[in-house]
Amino acid sequence: MPSWKRMPSLREVQASFIDALLGSDTAPAAALVEGDGLPPRARLEIYRHHAIDGLTAVLQATYPVVARLVGDGFFRYAAHEFIRAEPPAGPCLFEYGEAFPGFLATFPPCQSLEYLPDVARLEWKLNAAAHADDFVPVDLGRLLGLDPDDAERVTFQLDPSLSLLASPWPIDAIWHANQPEVDPDRTVDLDAGAVNLEIRRVDDNPAFRRLAPATFAFRRILLTGFPLGDALRAAHAEDHAFDVTDALRALFEENVLGGFRLSPGTKASAS
Repeated sequence: MPSWKRMPSLREVQASFIDALLGSDTAPAAALVEGDGLPPRARLEIYRHHAIDGLTAVLQATYPVVARLVGDGFFRYAAHEFIRAEPPAGPCLFEYGEAFPGFLATFPPCQSLEYLPDVARLEWKLNAAAHADDFVPVDLGRLLGLDPDDAERVTFQLDPSLSLLASPWPIDAIWHANQPEVDPDRTVDLDAGAVNLEIRRVDDNPAFRRLAPATFAFRRILLTGFPLGDALRAAHAEDHAFDVTDALRALFEENVLGGFRLSPGTKASAS
């Protein structure tokens, strides 16, 4: 068994244990472990097994629809590969797995399931909405006090639980068809077309819904921090009949508008 030629630094000890848990070389870490009835490598294997299984369970809890679509055995295989490639960077496990959709997009065994990464992106956004910070909706009276000439320069802070997702696949239908209470024989027409989804926390529960293309474009520009005038132009590029008054009323009624400020007026792309 290899041994250290000198006392390793804390960073070296941590790196050796990470490699033993998620990599393939257990020798450096084994040299630092007391046997206590079991060979050091056997003790590390037990710990490795529990660590990877624990992280796999975290991913299964975050991505239950993905797990149902591919089956438990394949999901565990994909999760183990992901864990080795993208180990946790922090202590909060609900924050772990954000890169999983991107991993699935390039994971060779998943290439035939073209919709799978977007289903995973939807599940991650639901997870993020569940854990987003609370916020206080804007006081309508403050906004009504603005000079009308400044309206186009207003930028809004939106509900931090709100996000948007566009997909060429009917991922909302796929998600609904793969809930535990749904008939497992239910089918989804994958040629049903693209969807524009809004995800946010409503009454403490993460939820999503479809948006019309113009509404999606309008909210996307506001969400990225550009002013109201740019959001209106983006919406009109999708639908010339888009009504900004109705759009703002909906945002107020849904309590998704937070603070606001006046922007110098940098224009955003409507694409």
